[in-house]
Amino acid sequence: MDIGLHGLNGVEATAEILRYAAETKVIILSMYDDENSVVSAIRSGARAFVLKKASDNDLVDAIRAVAKGGFYMSPQVSEKLLVRIQKGDLEAKPAPAMLEGLSPRELQVLRLVAEGKTSKEIANMLDLGLQTVRSYRKTMMKKLNVNNVAGLTQLALASGVTRLSSPGDTKAVGA
Repeated sequence: MDIGLHGLNGVEATAEILRYAAETKVIILSMYDDENSVVSAIRSGARAFVLKKASDNDLVDAIRAVAKGGFYMSPQVSEKLLVRIQKGDLEAKPAPAMLEGLSPRELQVLRLVAEGKTSKEIANMLDLGLQTVRSYRKTMMKKLNVNNVAGLTQLALASGVTRLSSPGDTKAVGA
């Protein structure tokens, strides 16, 4: 699984796959080694995180470890995280206060709305009914005290749920 997918990002796609097929073992293959990407991927249920720049042996080691029921992380990624943990720099970051009342699914819908997806597109991506997505939007607007999609988008950007992408940027937002 690649983190940098369009629409439903790789972290969210992993969570969705595992929701329907819990026995699936997902290996994330990514060019991003930042803490947020790695931690989000593992929290979503991925069993391994391998950098795209890793050696072929690294990928084979990950496949073998996961096939045996274990976990794997590229050495560069694990070293970076371990150093941060030893320094005490790696802390769980709480959701911004304004978003604490939203469910994980609402946060997912919020990100997609902020990225300009229509309710129909979101329904298709998340395998939800159109009315369900519209209900999520309405509920979020009420919870967040905004009146329109522009307000939702501003909150999503301000809270870091998503970010503006630059041309050629394929990194998944919110990942």
